[in-house]
Amino acid sequence: MTWFLVAMIGPFLYAITNHTDKILLDKYFKEGGVGTLLLFSSLLSVFALPVIYLIEPNILNVSLFNALFLIFIGVLDLLILFCYLKALENDEASIAIVFYQLVPIFGIFLGFFILDEVLTQMQLIAMAIIILGTTIIAFEIDNENNLKLRKDTVYYMLLASFFWALEATLFKMVALEENVLQTLFWNSAVLVILGILMLLFIREYRGHFLTALKLNSKAIIGVNISNEIIYMFGNAAVSFAAMMAPIALILLMESFQSFFVLAIGIFLTIFFPRITKENISLRNVVQKLLAIIITGIGTYILLYLS
Repeated sequence: MTWFLVAMIGPFLYAITNHTDKILLDKYFKEGGVGTLLLFSSLLSVFALPVIYLIEPNILNVSLFNALFLIFIGVLDLLILFCYLKALENDEASIAIVFYQLVPIFGIFLGFFILDEVLTQMQLIAMAIIILGTTIIAFEIDNENNLKLRKDTVYYMLLASFFWALEATLFKMVALEENVLQTLFWNSAVLVILGILMLLFIREYRGHFLTALKLNSKAIIGVNISNEIIYMFGNAAVSFAAMMAPIALILLMESFQSFFVLAIGIFLTIFFPRITKENISLRNVVQKLLAIIITGIGTYILLYLS
């Protein structure tokens, strides 16, 4: 079961980055937080370029079509990050991340319409279960047991999940040769270019970015770099696990990210409330756990039984 332990490393590290993003938005980027963090994440990608190039010098030897396609994938990555951060700005990490379980559903529908793939009865059942789980978390329960739709969170996470599924579907459609370093290089390059363009042409982003840099430059840069390193280690763990077990099982393990995000949120709220706080009342924890369990069951059926 070594593959199981390795596969769990990725979701755990991703969960740490989710809370780090939330802390950055709440503590350091209170004004213009999404744009500022988007700029930091984009511009810091420049450090990955020389490292990847040294490992694989032929990284630029791609056809014009593949290069344009990888550039578009980089744009989708930025859209995913933007929507995810907007949702995180409005809600808790343990709530926003649950909606990523919708990615396989969007992927199946895109495969049906773009790739002419067939929908099975088991897939439809699994999708219904996942939608039920995300519906549970989509509503906020107040002290009087009234339900309120988390409109912004639902809207932005639906977009983030769709863009993520579209990215995966397009990769399959053009049947690009799998080259992790090539994809990482071009995605990082596009993020850097887009970051520079945002810095130059979006005055609001530039102003908040420079202000944040002046006030907390060492802390912000240190936390952001650490966060990016943790995320890269998470990607490496997932890639390594994929070589040890079927990809369906690895994707299933990624559904544990929601559980790790909730567990870390509870831990930080109890022991380090000055860093971050989540609503850990019994009612809210039960709601989150119920949504995580139901979406996890749906994901299991979708990836492993259908």
